[in-house]
Amino acid sequence: SFFSDEVIRKRLLIDGDGAGDDRRINLLVKSFIKWCNSGSQEEGYSQYQRMLSTLSQCEFSMGKTLLVYDMNLREMENYEKIYKDIENSIAAAHEKISECKKQILQAKRIRKNRQEYDALAKVIQHHPDRHETLKQLEALGKELQNLSHIKENVEDKLELRRKQFHVLLSTIHELQQTLENDEKLSEAEESQETQMEAEAKQ
Repeated sequence: SFFSDEVIRKRLLIDGDGAGDDRRINLLVKSFIKWCNSGSQEEGYSQYQRMLSTLSQCEFSMGKTLLVYDMNLREMENYEKIYKDIENSIAAAHEKISECKKQILQAKRIRKNRQEYDALAKVIQHHPDRHETLKQLEALGKELQNLSHIKENVEDKLELRRKQFHVLLSTIHELQQTLENDEKLSEAEESQETQMEAEAKQ
C-alpha cells in the first residue's frame, strides 16, 4: 500500500542505506539506560547481553559496509581498465582502417597501370617490326603477370583486414553488452537487497 511504501521510504531516508544502524543505535542506548537503571543482577545481566548482541550486529553491519565499499572500488578499477582496453581497440581499429584505405588506393593505382599497359600492348601489336614487338609483348606480359600477383596479394591482405576488423567490432560490441548486463544485474541485486531489508524491518 501507499502508506507502507511511505513508511519504508522514510525509514530508508533516516537509516541511510537501510541496514538498520539507526535502529540498533537507539536500541543500544535504551539497553544501556535500562542496564544503568536495572534493579536486580539478573535484569542487569539480561540488559548487558542485549547490549553485546546489539554491538555485534553493529560491527557486522560495519564490516559488511566496508566489504561492499572495497568491492565497489575494485569494480570501478575493473571498469576503468575495460574502458581503456576499448579505447585502445578503437584506436587500433582506426589505424587498420587507415592502412586498408592506403592499400585500396594502391590497388586502384595498380589497376590503372594495368589498363594503361593493356592499351600500350594494343598499340605495340600494330608495330611493323614483328621481332621487336614480340620482345616488348613478352616483357609487358611478365610485368603484367607481376602486377597481377601484386594485385592478388593486396586483395588478400584487404580481405584479411576486413575480417580482422569485423572480429574486432564484434568483440567491442560484446564487451559493451557485457558491461550493460553487469550494470543491470548489479542494479537488480541492489534493488532486491533493499526490498528484502525493508520487508525485514516491517
